[in-house]
Amino acid sequence: MRYACIHRRRHQHSIRRMCRLLRVSRSGYYGWSRRAESARSRRNRELLLLIRQIHLESNGVYGARKIQRVLLELGEDVGLNRVARLMKTDHLKGCPKRRFRRPSNAAPEHPIAANVLNQDFTADKRNQRWGSDITQLWTKQGWLYLAVVMDLYSRRIIGWAMDRRVGRHLPIEALTMALGYRQPQGALLHHSDRGPQYTSDDFRDVLEKHGIECSMSARGHCYDNAPLESFFSLLKRERVRGRTYKTREEAMADIFDYIERFYNRTRSHSYLDYLSPVQYENRTVRT
Repeated sequence: MRYACIHRRRHQHSIRRMCRLLRVSRSGYYGWSRRAESARSRRNRELLLLIRQIHLESNGVYGARKIQRVLLELGEDVGLNRVARLMKTDHLKGCPKRRFRRPSNAAPEHPIAANVLNQDFTADKRNQRWGSDITQLWTKQGWLYLAVVMDLYSRRIIGWAMDRRVGRHLPIEALTMALGYRQPQGALLHHSDRGPQYTSDDFRDVLEKHGIECSMSARGHCYDNAPLESFFSLLKRERVRGRTYKTREEAMADIFDYIERFYNRTRSHSYLDYLSPVQYENRTVRT
């Protein structure tokens, strides 16, 4: 174990000094280092190279569980504990979750729709149930507000809008983008919280114009819109945290990249059997 410790740090410190501090002989260390590499050591080295590559391609997002899943898909028979141990040895980490509690909305001035969705986030096909929400991101120019629309069937973000103001125009623009992209036919349920942007007459007029049924969360119940809360948590944990946006334009470009290039097309989701939203739709949608 001491020899292995010295070997890992041989390019950082003097071997003579490390041997003296750990009270082992240099001849013993050099004899150990000249021995043939064990099959397990060679396997660990090969796995670590793959783990580093997968971790890099995920932008440092994937933890041991997701990396193990990718390795299995690549035909590498490896256990979760081994992946976690190798990642710990190499100081690789995913993005840990943070506890988040959203304050309840103030009493709205407009009528509230019933909670038709009632935490049933499943859907049998695309354009059956959509969810919407708004979050805010900090830049050196001030707040940037992001509104998104998610298809609950695949968890794909199908509409979004960003602006320095958080007026009712923001979710309308996101919904308009989703409608133009999807062009839904048949019954469609739209769920959101009770924010004034969603209870406004203008927003509900758009829903009514397209024959979309409206559903809203119970007051102060963030779990009623859990998939959207989860998406915003991923966005901030995997992309925004630790970054400083100089301008809103810089933030908008980065958020667009996260949504379209990474989240929708690449990022695996345990809910989708570890497929990305686009991969899940391509595999399951025939029409």
